[in-house]
Amino acid sequence: MFQYFSWYYPADGSLWEDVKTNAQNLANLGVNSVWLPPAYKGTQGGMSSGYDVYDIYDLGEFDQKGSVRTKFGTKQQYKEAVESLHKAGIQVYVDIVLNHRGGGDETEKVTVRKVDPENRNNFISDAFEIEAFTKFTFPGRQGQYSQFVWDFRCFSDVDYAKDKEETAIFSIANEYGDGWQEVIDSEKGNYDFLMFADVEFRNSSVREELKRWGEWYLKEIGFDGVRLDAVKHITPAFYNEWLDHMRSIKDDLFAVGEYWAPGELPLLQKYIDATQRRMSLFDASLHHNFYHASNEGNNFDLRKILDNSLVQADPALAVTVVDNHDTQPLQALEAPVEKWFKPLAYALILLREAGYPCIFHPDLYGAHYVDKGNDGNDHEIFLDKCPHIDELLLARKLYAYGLQRDYFDHANCIGWTREGISEVENSGCAILLSNGDEGFKHMEIGKQHAGKTFNDLLKQHPATVTIDENGWGEFHVSPGSVSVWISSQ
Repeated sequence: MFQYFSWYYPADGSLWEDVKTNAQNLANLGVNSVWLPPAYKGTQGGMSSGYDVYDIYDLGEFDQKGSVRTKFGTKQQYKEAVESLHKAGIQVYVDIVLNHRGGGDETEKVTVRKVDPENRNNFISDAFEIEAFTKFTFPGRQGQYSQFVWDFRCFSDVDYAKDKEETAIFSIANEYGDGWQEVIDSEKGNYDFLMFADVEFRNSSVREELKRWGEWYLKEIGFDGVRLDAVKHITPAFYNEWLDHMRSIKDDLFAVGEYWAPGELPLLQKYIDATQRRMSLFDASLHHNFYHASNEGNNFDLRKILDNSLVQADPALAVTVVDNHDTQPLQALEAPVEKWFKPLAYALILLREAGYPCIFHPDLYGAHYVDKGNDGNDHEIFLDKCPHIDELLLARKLYAYGLQRDYFDHANCIGWTREGISEVENSGCAILLSNGDEGFKHMEIGKQHAGKTFNDLLKQHPATVTIDENGWGEFHVSPGSVSVWISSQ
């Protein structure tokens, strides 16, 4: 899978055209699916990355929020990008953001109680009235595709009182009560609320409208799967209902959820149970293992690199990542993997049999951006392309097949082999990682490789390895690097 965007992609409407241009190149690299960013109009129109969603029916077609196009282009360009990916044999996963709405068109008077942001089960005021932006009429669209009007009954909470010019968490008293919806995570007491006007999924009219929208979106764009945003803040019962409905139309619809809880594997497993294995999840715990390993250098025990990860506990539902848009510098979940370790991390997700690896856009194409940090100052950041990413993708495509044997037996040097399969000529490889000094390992790759000479595809180590009659070889790795040994015959 390839994540075709980052937070700092230029807001010039060029992304859909870039996707169209690069579709075949991605296919040549072995990419089978592309995750595209939220394609609908956000609160800042052409400047929004889409997660501050305003109108999910506006895919860059209507003059709303100061722009017709979205940050990424027009609806027509979007459709052409999807068509180009499909033509190249690549599936398309669309980003679904249903937790909240922002940029309401009108205010309504609503009765609320203020909530303690650190313990949302604790109300810190009596009931009172505020003016909140809870009415969405989408005047630029004028009822095209859907005449549904969102009002305060469609939301459980808001974060802004216009009349008081106050930002806080305000729980709305409506027919569903002023309590929280049931979610998995008990962080902050209950983590239902995330931002803006929080969608009330207990409202059956809301659920039906979102199912109608899902049908419309699938018909308009013809996507193959969905990436579900912020699922830790949404009751699992909703996505059970919504995915079942969508799969009644497209039975092979792929789904991956973003439940970002680093180091909290039991929460990921609890969510998987609550959704009865209806979706995969991004392996946030594995990402944070990579993050810590990249910062601790040779003090990190590589034998533990997969510990408490979803790919180790439930590989069939693990989508593995090295970095993503939320872990980039200056983001709230900032935890970027250091450059030196990225090739090692990508080897771990690309060249092992378990998991569904996802490549991040800047790691393949690089990035340069300027953005404000928490100190209010502009920061210029360069993200280089991940070293050896092309060769690692090639290794996955051509060599990383067959039986896997692990050699996680040294704190600073680990390895594994893939025996290869008869259906893929010259397949099979041996991988060695070091976060310290130069290392070597005696590893078995299979008797069918006896007498073959192996070289390092990444050219990180100059040695050659001859496989003995029993299918074993002594493989080497340079300090702080990864080597991928492949047959030269």
